[in-house]
Amino acid sequence: KQWYQRRVRGLHCTGSLCTACCHSLSLSRHFLVFVLMFGLLSLFRMTSDATVTNGHTKPVSSSKKEWVRLNVGGTTFLTTKQTLCKDPHSFLCRICHDEQLIDSMRDSTGAFLIDRDPNYFSPVLNYLRHGKVIIDKNLIEEGVLAEAEFYQISSLVRLLKARLREKDDGNHSKRTQQVYRVLQSHEDELTQMLSTLSDGWKCEQVINIGSGYSYECNQSEFLILASYQLDSVDNDQSPNKFIDKIQLP
Repeated sequence: KQWYQRRVRGLHCTGSLCTACCHSLSLSRHFLVFVLMFGLLSLFRMTSDATVTNGHTKPVSSSKKEWVRLNVGGTTFLTTKQTLCKDPHSFLCRICHDEQLIDSMRDSTGAFLIDRDPNYFSPVLNYLRHGKVIIDKNLIEEGVLAEAEFYQISSLVRLLKARLREKDDGNHSKRTQQVYRVLQSHEDELTQMLSTLSDGWKCEQVINIGSGYSYECNQSEFLILASYQLDSVDNDQSPNKFIDKIQLP
């Protein structure tokens, strides 16, 4: 009987031990599954936040900009690839992506070398930054147009050509015209006539045409070519209407 009781107690202890071992193994399996899932999730996040370039993984941040230095005619400009690529067909965008140009067009500091006028490059770069054409008073629009054509920024080329056409149309609407008159004078009257020319009249030439028509007159005759400039004459109007207001001596 005692042996039987000891046997039963032994079996009971053995059963408890097995139950504990099974419970421990179950927890281990759950822990391993958790670790495996966490590792896979971390790997997936790392992969989604990276881009592969030439076989190398390069992290990309949405808030980080890729800055570019340009050496234009000896002057350094600092901008971003996003700005330079506003026109994807422009020369400035190509130098950011063409590896052959990237390797061959850099100075000792790593800036892209461009042999152009830096003063006229500033309006071009500012246009790419904010889309507005702002030209310094010391620069001319034709020069900025030449730079825009060189960098192949088509939208800026069209805008500048339109502005130049408007300016030409405004200049053609008003023009100046030169009015000429020929005066005849005797030799003794020549000096007085030249000194009494009205304001605005200019003596262009004095021509000696010899003696007068009378054989008895020994004085020489002179022709005076005088000019007057009419400003702001409309194309549709004849300058003759202004001639009556011009007084000759």
